[in-house]
Amino acid sequence: MRAWVYERYGSVDELQLLEVPTPVPGEGEVLVEVVATSVNLSDWEALQGSPGYARFDGLRRPRTKILGSDIAGRIVAVGNGVAGFRVGDEVYGDNIRKRGGFAEYAVMPVTALSPKPPALTFAEASTIPQAGAIAQQAIASGRPGQRLLINGAGGGSGSFMIQLAVAKGMHVTAVDNAEKLQFMEGLGAHETIDYRRTDFTRTGPVDLIIDLVARRSVFAYRRTLGTRGRCLMVGGALRTMLRMLTVGTILGALTRARLGVIFVREGSGNFDQLAALCAAGTIDIHIDRTFPLAEAPAALAFHGEGRALGKVVVIVRDS
Repeated sequence: MRAWVYERYGSVDELQLLEVPTPVPGEGEVLVEVVATSVNLSDWEALQGSPGYARFDGLRRPRTKILGSDIAGRIVAVGNGVAGFRVGDEVYGDNIRKRGGFAEYAVMPVTALSPKPPALTFAEASTIPQAGAIAQQAIASGRPGQRLLINGAGGGSGSFMIQLAVAKGMHVTAVDNAEKLQFMEGLGAHETIDYRRTDFTRTGPVDLIIDLVARRSVFAYRRTLGTRGRCLMVGGALRTMLRMLTVGTILGALTRARLGVIFVREGSGNFDQLAALCAAGTIDIHIDRTFPLAEAPAALAFHGEGRALGKVVVIVRDS
């Protein structure tokens, strides 16, 4: 099978399109004929080996050599002990442990899979698992009438978050670069901020901050929050995350705020609710661009450089 392989951390120049053996599903796994794979920030980080937590897969060199975790396709083989899925089923899921989506076939554990909603295309379904799980969990604790600020709101998770929060009755301020302001307004954001021109940590008070690309100091986040406000990081620099877990915990306790990190739960139960809303037309899926498998490095670069409005999808084969 064809697959984009990388042997060391770096830029998209490290990727090579090679013929490699088709993987074989093991216990509790299935082999999926990949139709579409969406690009996530985790793919870009895993390619570069940065931030530091991206090297958990291998300190010096990546052990998982094919990127792409949000996969939609058809089951073509099942391993031992598989129940509830069979050959021919159309499925989708977040294969974050094994990745392998930028290839013609990928092995996936059944715990990561769900049946693809018939109302969604393979490309649409591939946009949901990781971004949807992040969005669902980040917005779950929000309440109607609260003031929410989302940093990095113009990408995949952010585009879902804005819509979920607005539907919940929250007042949403969306932060990203200037090229994404109109897009975020179209999703329903009440206010937008170009982070290059305005320091969003000086625009409060807000009740809840969700930061998808956290790089600010703990004290900057705290000054943005109102009384008993919360700031939750989903991704960002390793140093910032460690400080949030240590200094942020102490500062929060002293000031009656909550400052912490969201450790996103994996598995189909954490994104199926959003998928149902998308299939019903309640939440829109925004795919900025699609790329064929032969152009997967360009898809990664387009997403990683922060240019995508919503999601970017690699189409591996015709559906």
